[in-house]
Amino acid sequence: MQEIDGRLADSAAGRIFALDEAAAREAAGELAGAVESHALPAVLADAEASLTAFLAAAFTLSPFLHDTFRSRPDLLGGIDQPILPQIELEIEKARTAWIAEGGSQGDGEIMMRLRQSKQRIAFLTALADLGGIFTAEVTTDLLSRFAAAAVAATLDHLLVSAAGEGKIRLLSSEDPSENSGVVVLGMGKLGANELNYSSDIDIVVFFEPEAGIIIDPDDARELFPRLMRRLVRILQERTGDGYVFRTDLRLRPDPGSTPLAIPVEAALIYYESRGQNWERAAFIKARPIAGDIAAGEAFLAELAPFIFRKYLDYAAIADIHSIKRQIHAHKGFGLVAVHGHNVKLGRGGIREIEFFAQTQQLIAGGRMPQLRCRRTVDALDALCEARWVDRQTADELKAAYWFLRNVEHRIQMVRDEQSHILPEDDAELLRIARMSGFQTTDDFAKALVANLKTVEKRYARLFERELTLSGETGNLVFTGEDDDPGTLETLSKLGFERPADIARIIRTWHYGRYRATQSTKARQRLTEIMPDLLAAFGASRRADEALLRFDRFLSGLPAGIQLFSLLKSNPNLLLLFVEIMSAAPRLAEIIAARAHIVDGMLDPALLTEIPTRDYLAGRLEAFMAGAEVYEERLDRLRIFTAEQRFLIGIRLLTGATGGFAAGRALTVLATLAIDEALAGVLSEIEQSHGKLEGQRVAVLAMGKLGSAELTAGSDVDVIVLYDCDDPLGSSDGPKSLDAPRYFGRVTQRLVAALSAPTAEGVLYEVDMRLRPSGNAGPLATRLAAFEKYQLNDAWTWEHMALSRAHPLCGDASLMKDAAAVIDAVLVKPRDRGTLARDIAEMRARIERDKPAKSIWDLKLIAGGLVDIEFIAQFCHLGSEQPREKAGGGEAMSTDDVLVRFGPEFMNAGDLEACRKALALYTDIAQLTRACLNTGFKPDTAPAGLLDRLCKLSDCPDIEALEALITDTADEVRSIFKKLLPLA
Repeated sequence: MQEIDGRLADSAAGRIFALDEAAAREAAGELAGAVESHALPAVLADAEASLTAFLAAAFTLSPFLHDTFRSRPDLLGGIDQPILPQIELEIEKARTAWIAEGGSQGDGEIMMRLRQSKQRIAFLTALADLGGIFTAEVTTDLLSRFAAAAVAATLDHLLVSAAGEGKIRLLSSEDPSENSGVVVLGMGKLGANELNYSSDIDIVVFFEPEAGIIIDPDDARELFPRLMRRLVRILQERTGDGYVFRTDLRLRPDPGSTPLAIPVEAALIYYESRGQNWERAAFIKARPIAGDIAAGEAFLAELAPFIFRKYLDYAAIADIHSIKRQIHAHKGFGLVAVHGHNVKLGRGGIREIEFFAQTQQLIAGGRMPQLRCRRTVDALDALCEARWVDRQTADELKAAYWFLRNVEHRIQMVRDEQSHILPEDDAELLRIARMSGFQTTDDFAKALVANLKTVEKRYARLFERELTLSGETGNLVFTGEDDDPGTLETLSKLGFERPADIARIIRTWHYGRYRATQSTKARQRLTEIMPDLLAAFGASRRADEALLRFDRFLSGLPAGIQLFSLLKSNPNLLLLFVEIMSAAPRLAEIIAARAHIVDGMLDPALLTEIPTRDYLAGRLEAFMAGAEVYEERLDRLRIFTAEQRFLIGIRLLTGATGGFAAGRALTVLATLAIDEALAGVLSEIEQSHGKLEGQRVAVLAMGKLGSAELTAGSDVDVIVLYDCDDPLGSSDGPKSLDAPRYFGRVTQRLVAALSAPTAEGVLYEVDMRLRPSGNAGPLATRLAAFEKYQLNDAWTWEHMALSRAHPLCGDASLMKDAAAVIDAVLVKPRDRGTLARDIAEMRARIERDKPAKSIWDLKLIAGGLVDIEFIAQFCHLGSEQPREKAGGGEAMSTDDVLVRFGPEFMNAGDLEACRKALALYTDIAQLTRACLNTGFKPDTAPAGLLDRLCKLSDCPDIEALEALITDTADEVRSIFKKLLPLA
């Protein structure tokens, strides 16, 4: 790697573009003001200087960098000097942070020293990267070296501390880790010196109980896990100085049931006897970064036969395919996107480049040691030199790799968040574009798409090669009554457990016993796609179940030739069908019951466009056109809503949409459906009963509908509000009704329109128990009565529910008045102590009366969704702020509430933990409810769904995901108790 000794003043000009010129001028003014007060270089007082202009532009683009400057202006003290020596010095300081400056030091002192080094390194590295002094290669190397130094210093500190307590004896006071037998391996990007700008670090820790430093070997099994808990706390706990690294030890063997550090011998036995495919791939990048480095190298040498197998055979190829499923380098479906695209896991992303290299390393690394490279780009070069790939392929993938890593860093530099997803908002996307040196989002998008498509193309060719390696499919004969032995053998090899039953089902198709296969052409098309179809189903786990679901789908299909032709010409659609059948029983049942829903799956925008309000409204309007009769409109509304819910489920299943976006899309869909139903109901009521003078009707959304967090199959919680000039008056129609009965009738008809079963099913189940006085109150509520009740009589829990409410549809003026009432209630002065006790007592009652059934009961577990929602509602009500602070009457999700109101009540670390937990729970809940009709249980869930859950949580297996949920819930519950101490 080349030495970088340039100065920002010499190279930063034109590297980035300010997001806003006015903001840049303001930032330049701040820099000038800090020159004298903090002894910064005089050049920063010159707004025209290229260095000043660059820094001002950077601060407009990155709130994180701007905030860091404001809190630590001194970090710019050497900004006019070469940057690299300053960072190298900080890495050296970090590595020696374990050395007490006077006598012994506690955890607090090393925490402060490491955090101060992290602040300076993160700040200067970002500026050097943005300014073109550092390439992404240099940036990742420096960040990785600092992480290794921080971990090593922390371990040395802990060993010195343990020696001071008489637990161990150090062999060298100058090098505590020397011959200690403690092995700390950096995994993933840390091991490969490829660390992201805002990355977590993955480490595994092993120890040798018989090492010379251990006084009593029996104590080692308790001592080292306890030290690792301290190590994690030292590195990741947020203090006034920030944090060093979020630290993850879940890549150790069987993380759900093993301590944080385990003996070396136990680890080797595990890998040799029970090691999983994903663990083989993970250890390609493993590197000793701390502790006894020589022992770490010896451990990896002993593990090499497990990672790189000696012979290449069909079993190894099957293993590689298994790793493909478990690493989840997903080929995906549809088109490469820009807005909302995941540059790590999405199509054409970083993970595909990594998997391209890792796959071939695992295949050939056993026979060709030169392929055992840790860094992805080194592996690509090695593969080229070994003639496994051509030079053009290697160069294209390396260029795309560093381009995407640069984009990834800029996403993370904005707010120091570990994200890999490009913004969906144009203004925020422009921020990333300008940080990347592009003036416009169009120019950025062109460059991005070109790189993504390059990766996608090369990645696809890799799997074409794998297919040829695996040989021909074999016999597939489904004529006659008797089973062909060769066909049964082929089906078994493809992955089917009951080949005779599968052969019998397929003969049913070929005999034309279903309408879809009655025509000769349909059967011809089916025969043509049969090898690919069976290979795709066989590659899924529990292939028999998946094919049985496909059989049920075919049995209900009115015609098959169009579908079979589409599957032949569109392999991605075939793979999508297989994924649905293997992972999502609920979606498979919907396809089987509503064959016409396949039409929606053919929309090329299905997996690239986010289903926004305009997107859905336009399609609803077109679908409803020509339907004049009320009952027909309700049926069409059911058809449209069911199809769109299904398509949102498809987006969730394939990873095209995340949990938050799906919740908002499902809520928008429900809003449009309820609005359409309300308009139809009011028209019908008017024909029979007329209208009241000055009448206004609106629907108030509550619960998850109110917070834009609906899931598939959610009830809708609503309150119907009304107003009129004379509350004692009557309607002017032929069947006149007084006001309460009139609006009660409106409500009854609306509930029926939504929840009454028709030939097209139920639109939504409706829950109105959140109206004033619950089931004992009137069905429709007059606005004045609603206001009086909420201001004078409502309980704390009702105000908590109201904090999620927002006017959904109906008369615009009444919606505005209702929003004003809600704001008036939310700004009521409240004693925070009383509020906290009320909420804590309510949570305790729920926990007592309705305990969680398992760790997967994400709503009710201690530290689950209810805890997070209650924390958000406490912050919202305790802030005594109107919703104008968060955008007026628009729906506020729980995450929105945390972002807007949380900082007043929580430190940044607790707030981030709650938001990360909410995102994880939401992603899991949205996916499982889209795919299943019943609650999720890992033992009975489809294998494809387990794979998808692991992918979205970036966990290697379901046990690791359970461990992640447990750790996350523990952290949330700790925060809950801190805020609401009676819990």
